[in-house]
Amino acid sequence: MKIQDLIQNRSKENFALHDKYLNSQMVKVLKTIDFDRHYVRAKGAYLFDEQDNRYLDLLSGFGVFALGRNHAEIVEVLKSTLDADLPNLVQLDVSLLAGLLAEKLVKLTPNGLDRVFFANSGTETVEAAIKFSRYATGKSKIIFCHGCYHGLSLGSLSATGDDHYKKGFGPLVPDFIEIPFNDLEALEQVLAEGEVAAFITEPIQGHGVWIPDDNYLPEAARLVRKYGALFIADEIQTGLGRTGKWWAVEHWSVEPDILCISKTLSGGFVPVGALVCKEWIFDRVFNRMDRAVIHGSTFGKNNLAMAAGLATLEVLESENLIEHSARTGAAILDTLTPLIQKYECLKEVRGKGMMIALEFTEPKSLMLKLSWKILESANKGLFSQLITVPLFREHRILSQVAGHGMNIVKFIPPLILTESDVEWMVSAINDVIAKAHRGPLTALSFSRQLATRALRTKLSI
Repeated sequence: MKIQDLIQNRSKENFALHDKYLNSQMVKVLKTIDFDRHYVRAKGAYLFDEQDNRYLDLLSGFGVFALGRNHAEIVEVLKSTLDADLPNLVQLDVSLLAGLLAEKLVKLTPNGLDRVFFANSGTETVEAAIKFSRYATGKSKIIFCHGCYHGLSLGSLSATGDDHYKKGFGPLVPDFIEIPFNDLEALEQVLAEGEVAAFITEPIQGHGVWIPDDNYLPEAARLVRKYGALFIADEIQTGLGRTGKWWAVEHWSVEPDILCISKTLSGGFVPVGALVCKEWIFDRVFNRMDRAVIHGSTFGKNNLAMAAGLATLEVLESENLIEHSARTGAAILDTLTPLIQKYECLKEVRGKGMMIALEFTEPKSLMLKLSWKILESANKGLFSQLITVPLFREHRILSQVAGHGMNIVKFIPPLILTESDVEWMVSAINDVIAKAHRGPLTALSFSRQLATRALRTKLSI
């Protein structure tokens, strides 16, 4: 079988196949918002459709493609790994590549993190963090924050602070306690009740790009240790340069007990997750020879994933992408922030590095307020689609709404954006926000377009 022939011969069937065998609701969503393109290739920060139109990808696979797509050095490393005919997943053996990647991660992560566990995804690392915390401390309670996102498997879902993802999947794992994000008093109140194994948080919440007060994370870490619990930093999206530092916790000089990593570490090719923790935690979990396999992941240390991780870390360093992320992200924020004074629906521009959000709010002027209410009465958070959909349709920029029911547009671009990419992005954002300010006719027209496409999609499917 030749994959290239298979792709060429059936290239137009992707939506039909997904509708028949996979998630038909996703097909309906993409067709309704006019995102149903046939991409045929990708390179760097760009996607290309069958007409060779170029799209600027500011979604980057929810943060997976921090190095851009199909990075030549990662491709070469993976090819050479396959050509080496290495023994893979022997299981009753230990992998050299896994050892090398673990060694590198320990050198790059915050001080005191000395042991590594490999998995296949971010949610798997969170599951491991929950288990390790409970076993190491002998306690059961896990504290998490409202609005957070840690994954969709059962344990990580139990630690996710958004009921939209939880509804109908209960009962979830017991002893998970939700508190407000950025609220030290609430954190200490739960810690003081006792039996807390760990506090898990994203340093910057991905759903909304919510940045904590400067004292929040350092004081949270102090409180957690005061009460004998562990501090878990979920850096699955924020880590590896996304926020302009290797790890987002570095912005506040915080040293976690457990660090969860994924997404970028894959190089955009092979699923991989890594948990890095303090040695004493690891040693308590794997405390006897008969417990050597008490927790594991069958494919977690596979050679391709380990090679992709090693190559990714090399590229991040050799191309100075951490520094580039900080500089480029700051430039984007500096350029977009003045738009707040220009457009009354734009409430805030925030972010760190290449993790940026535009938050929209109900305008005060009568005509713009009417536009807002037309969209929000149809569906909460719909105004933000008045930004993301035209960005895609008119400017070929792929972006996302930051979370369910939010009027926040989020950008997590590849860290490799050029000056011309930034100009493309800023010019397009300015244009679509300006058009959103034209009044209720724009909102009505947009609503009709979505309704018409939704009906056509329903009839065609």
